[in-house]
Amino acid sequence: MKTTFLLWESRLTGLSMRLACAMLALASALGVFQILTRFVLEQPAEWTEVMIRFSLIWMVFLGIPTAFRQGSMVSVDVVYRWSPPRIKRVLDGVVCIAALGLIAVIFWWGIDYAQRGRVQTMIGLEGVSMFWAYLAMPVGAVFSALGIVANLLDPQRMELETAQ
Repeated sequence: MKTTFLLWESRLTGLSMRLACAMLALASALGVFQILTRFVLEQPAEWTEVMIRFSLIWMVFLGIPTAFRQGSMVSVDVVYRWSPPRIKRVLDGVVCIAALGLIAVIFWWGIDYAQRGRVQTMIGLEGVSMFWAYLAMPVGAVFSALGIVANLLDPQRMELETAQ
């Protein structure tokens, strides 16, 4: 069961990271396009500003799960370094519960924002609902929860101070 969960989590976190990288590439390409249209062609494309912001929001929420999986989001280095192995596992559990609590809040409010944003359109992208921007929060929260649990089951200390 644990191996199967970790396998699926690894695939989903990898997918999340690839999507986050695609969003960064999209934001970069749109930034270049915006510079060309604004300063070279002198006819700015207003929609690029909104799309850059939109893609950066998705990039952040899709990139966070990798940080959680690698154990580099929540740090309690000093206490962890001085603790015996049994206390380290308890500390891992406490950090996991705290992180899952944070993710639950992000998921809850993300769903709420997405539902409220259905009737709101993006400035510069008439016809596109804000639902799609706010949806990044609950989607990222689901991927993050998987990474948090996987890090509890199979810790990976990728921070500089606690790297193993």
